[in-house]
Amino acid sequence: MKLHLTIDLRMINASGIGTYIKNVVPLVINELDGVNFTLLGNLKELELIDKKVNKVEFTSPIYTPREQLEFLKKVPKETSLLWVPHINIPIFYRKKLLVTVHDIFHIANPDYVKGLHRKLYAKTLYKSVRNHAEAIICVSEFTKKEFCKLLHHDKNNIYTIHNGIDPSWRDIPKMSRLHEKPYLLFVGNVKPHKNLKNLLIAYKKVMNNIPHDLVIVGKKEGFITGDNEILKMAEPLGSRVHFTGFVSDNELKQYYKSADALVFTSFYEGFGLPPLEAMACGCPVISSNAASLPEVCGDAASFVNPYEPDDIADKIRLLTHDQDLRKQLISKGLERINLFSWRKSAKKTSSVIERVLKK
Repeated sequence: MKLHLTIDLRMINASGIGTYIKNVVPLVINELDGVNFTLLGNLKELELIDKKVNKVEFTSPIYTPREQLEFLKKVPKETSLLWVPHINIPIFYRKKLLVTVHDIFHIANPDYVKGLHRKLYAKTLYKSVRNHAEAIICVSEFTKKEFCKLLHHDKNNIYTIHNGIDPSWRDIPKMSRLHEKPYLLFVGNVKPHKNLKNLLIAYKKVMNNIPHDLVIVGKKEGFITGDNEILKMAEPLGSRVHFTGFVSDNELKQYYKSADALVFTSFYEGFGLPPLEAMACGCPVISSNAASLPEVCGDAASFVNPYEPDDIADKIRLLTHDQDLRKQLISKGLERINLFSWRKSAKKTSSVIERVLKK
């Protein structure tokens, strides 16, 4: 009887996790000969996974009671292993379970999580992952350590497998600029832990000394509902600050390609793909020195204390005036990205899956 791997892909179009799914899952399917697959998700969205495997419609919203009820109905009975690429696992599922943990944000930063019910549900999910997962994959050593520390996990069933960057990011043709003036770039959903507040304070300190605008690429919906204070802070800066809202991958690549620097000042990241994407595009990086970012960026970024707007302002001023530093960071960035590949991530993930299936 063939082994059977079922994968929950409802988040295939989510930012971050969706990138992980789209890059790792097809490669894992290729790696695992002799395994049957069932993919759960929106059938239209699952067309992105161009593989001849079983696909089952499953569209329950994540973090809902409906999700918990439907999960158990949708997972085929012949499933040998269920892989959930996020913490929203079926908490009453008792067969073999593999979970990818991208961060421990809800536990590490409860002040950013609105509503007691959300905090309690997140805690329940994380504890269920700890108690019931046969294996846990973390996308950074930082996330693995956070998981073990905050959830008191001492088993040896937890693995660090870094995210990757596709080689095609190196070969992006520079097309017409999407923003006329020189600019600094921020990429990410606009949420409080992304630390746009201190970035705007820092930018205000230097904006009269540099010609650069600040371009913020990220879902504006989350921004409007999540942190209205940022809108008010940006208003006095007028046309120097631009919010693009959601952009396509091709547009995002062009924003990186023409930016004079990515300024990524998050308080908390489980991995943080934007610095690697910027490096691959030849864009120098100013990065927060917090959470997983030093692990990801190595010596290929100019690091700042995200809690100190003066430090952020100083590093922006330095990078926009020092051409030698720019060239050095660009060169180191192009070297750094060689350490991260989705193919490597998929091979390591496949090894973990095979280990679990053989148990």
